[in-house]
Amino acid sequence: MADPVPLRRNPAVSLPGNAPRRLRNAALADVRRQSVLDAARSAFFDLGMDKTSMREIARRAGYTVGAIYSYFASKEDVYGALLAESLERLNGCVQAALEGCADDAERVRCSARAFFDFYRDNPRDLDLGFYLFQGMKPRGLTPELNDALNRRLRDALNPTEDALRSSGLGLEQALAEVTALFAHIVGLLVLSHTGRIRMFHQASQDLFEAYLGQLVGRMGA
Repeated sequence: MADPVPLRRNPAVSLPGNAPRRLRNAALADVRRQSVLDAARSAFFDLGMDKTSMREIARRAGYTVGAIYSYFASKEDVYGALLAESLERLNGCVQAALEGCADDAERVRCSARAFFDFYRDNPRDLDLGFYLFQGMKPRGLTPELNDALNRRLRDALNPTEDALRSSGLGLEQALAEVTALFAHIVGLLVLSHTGRIRMFHQASQDLFEAYLGQLVGRMGA
């Protein structure tokens, strides 16, 4: 009887004992990456983008600068990751608000309110979202990353526009309404977060609700 042919181990097949190690390493990498993002967020808010360095982010995270570069290629890359994370949470809030909405008017109200409420309750996400560190200019971001982030911001407004169009508004009119709504929300929140709205003796929430009621009224006109 011939000797049995020895089995050759397939390098693509991992040994069972290695799987937990890889999972632990991946989990540890996620924790470290999140620590970097948390440190960067605090640095950006305290110092602004211009004055924040990778060395400062590393110091706040408790890592070496070299360790930071193993997760992010640049300070702008960190900033892009923070903004992307913020926009994902925004989109999640908008989608959750749409559950159970019965008609187009309710979808407009729910999606617009979710957008407004997210940035009202998270003013520093508004700073991230509109580049207030940089004079509202997306300096340092690559065109590709800037376009991707803008698309995710636009995604959060699409449910409102879709409901407007479903109600009978034309493409151009629906786009104009969403653009005006966006500008109204941002303007009110900037006034609110900076305290400037107090000079008018107005409340941003009340003004927003009044504008939203007018928008819904134009849907039925």
